[in-house]
Amino acid sequence: MRTAIFSNKVITEEGIGPKTVLIENGVIISVDDHLKENIPCDHLGDLILMAGIVDPHVHINEPGRTDWEGFDSATRAAMAGGITSMVEMPLNASPVTTTVKAFEEKIKAAKEKLHVNCGFWGGVIPGNENELEKLAEKGILGFKAFLTHSGIEEFPNVREEDLRKAMPIIAKTGLPLLVHCEISSDMPGIPSSSKSYATYLSSRPRKWENDAISLMIRLCEEFQCRTHIVHLSSADPLEQIKNAKQGGLPLTVETSQHYLYFNAENIPDGRPEYKCAPPIREKSNNDKLWDALKEGIIDFVATDHSPAPPEMKEFKSGDLMKAWGGIASLQFALPILWSAARKRGYDESMISKWLCENPAKLPQLKKKGSIKAGNDADLVCWNPEKKFTVVPSMILHKHKICPYNGEELFGIVNKTWLSGQLIYDNTTENKAGNCLHLKKGHILYHG
Repeated sequence: MRTAIFSNKVITEEGIGPKTVLIENGVIISVDDHLKENIPCDHLGDLILMAGIVDPHVHINEPGRTDWEGFDSATRAAMAGGITSMVEMPLNASPVTTTVKAFEEKIKAAKEKLHVNCGFWGGVIPGNENELEKLAEKGILGFKAFLTHSGIEEFPNVREEDLRKAMPIIAKTGLPLLVHCEISSDMPGIPSSSKSYATYLSSRPRKWENDAISLMIRLCEEFQCRTHIVHLSSADPLEQIKNAKQGGLPLTVETSQHYLYFNAENIPDGRPEYKCAPPIREKSNNDKLWDALKEGIIDFVATDHSPAPPEMKEFKSGDLMKAWGGIASLQFALPILWSAARKRGYDESMISKWLCENPAKLPQLKKKGSIKAGNDADLVCWNPEKKFTVVPSMILHKHKICPYNGEELFGIVNKTWLSGQLIYDNTTENKAGNCLHLKKGHILYHG
């Protein structure tokens, strides 16, 4: 059966304008100025119609640590946030996804629980280089490594000698290597317990990121391995990244919403919901991240959704040095970025580029991320002018700890479609959202 969706503000590669999106069997078959057939059509008026959001940096933590999040709660939150495809990190699940056996366990855990599409990154740790090619053959979308302690004992960080073994193998697969870029060093004088955000910020200096990124650019050039820097926080390496890209290196970079929305100067003490690694830095630094995003030095924005139970976040004590680092924000990826971007004069087409089009390229989801004929009909309708206040009762993540609680955000998600099927409808009065069709997501495999 053919169906259609019309809006005066459809975001395509041509820009924003009135279009009718014609859908059949879950695929966009045409994008026209006018509806040419007498078929059912959803008229959206002046609401934005955009490709479904792709978030390639999400910690779902299942199996093994499902009390932290889980596929059911995470993908419900994603659905309500207009995210139609995500890629899940190899930690903090248990077992971590560093072997084929662990990957198979994760697939088994995910089945019948996905409300949106989900793919998986494999992990690179010391000594597992013999698993990498096998993981690629099984359909892993790429690999993730840490250059500093991950916080999970079974996912130790790699060193340069480990990367020299892994990167030639990964380069042959054509898959990307995602890297948490911090190389830690001793920080004398930093207390082990503190509620001070300034203390926490000083405990993870920019130099840690700067040194790690320099290393990865050097190895990227040597091995010609697709290399992706996750959650860039320090603006110091931007010129080096720009030069590497202009030199033709297969290097990409993401930052996260929290680095663009918050500034260190405004973070109160004793509030561990703001703690993440690398940390949220000062406004002068974060302004440069915005400039780099506009220029294309930073390719896209991803949430790094990383929840944990309240006791691990030290929510009662407020101890930033002891709290688990990670920000939960999956459901609000779109309004957070839009609220910050609109203040700087960006239009909705840039949101589509940063949240849909460019993120889809990293895991090579070739039929995702843009509205055009032949692509999957994964779509989101949203109102850029309507605002709301984040309150815990509306949060669909498993835990309600979120630094955006109390924040007034612009950009309400009205509807989400997966393969042309309406799965979320928030247009009914007095409801936080109607999840219409659950468990419609698919596992995304490479190739």
